[in-house]
Amino acid sequence: MSSEYDGQRRVAVVTGGSGAIGGAIAARLAEDHTVVNLDRAGSDFNVDLGDADQVRQTAAAVLEAHGRVDVLVHAAAMVAFGPIEDYDLDVWRRVQAVNVESALLLSQAFTRGMRERRFGRLIFVVSNTFWRPAGGHQIAYVASKGALIGLARTLAVGLGADGIAAMTVAPGLTRTPATSVVPAEEFDDVATHQALARPLTPQDTAAVVAMLVRDDAAALTGQTLVADGGLVLM
Repeated sequence: MSSEYDGQRRVAVVTGGSGAIGGAIAARLAEDHTVVNLDRAGSDFNVDLGDADQVRQTAAAVLEAHGRVDVLVHAAAMVAFGPIEDYDLDVWRRVQAVNVESALLLSQAFTRGMRERRFGRLIFVVSNTFWRPAGGHQIAYVASKGALIGLARTLAVGLGADGIAAMTVAPGLTRTPATSVVPAEEFDDVATHQALARPLTPQDTAAVVAMLVRDDAAALTGQTLVADGGLVLM
């Protein structure tokens, strides 16, 4: 594998790098990349990913500071619960802005340089709830993950001729601070239905992402890798 471009370490931008899964991805990629964390707090660039102007400005600042971006991993996500009967449209739009629109805006900003260098990786972290929704209360979140899968597939077709691959990685139910509200018995129940009946960790997702940015993963694009212990079989 090569993680260098023109004698320098490749630059990987990770959104949500202050979270559990995003943080595990950032730590794994930092072994052989220069990692830039975009998040609302505790990051290299503090940004509200739901604000399009902030996202564009931050992308420009990253390029000014580092000269290029070779890998984009979009791990940030907003989760909002509510019943379908009266789901708030403003909340819906906010979820789509954070989860989907920021991925599009960052891809627009960073793929220009990727095209010139004829190398790039776009990886969006989605969720196995797209195939197995936990209930109607997750409507905006699950819909946003489906949109990311469609975005990645379309980018894969549109950018492949320029050496840019676009992929999605779908974790299963993973114990993180964000899932602390999930009862322990629900984790146990999900694990018993997995082919590999063990708890999932943020490092499981990070390992798949690290594989996808390698040069020897060059034949992979437009695919979704489901890292959920075999709960969803593609």
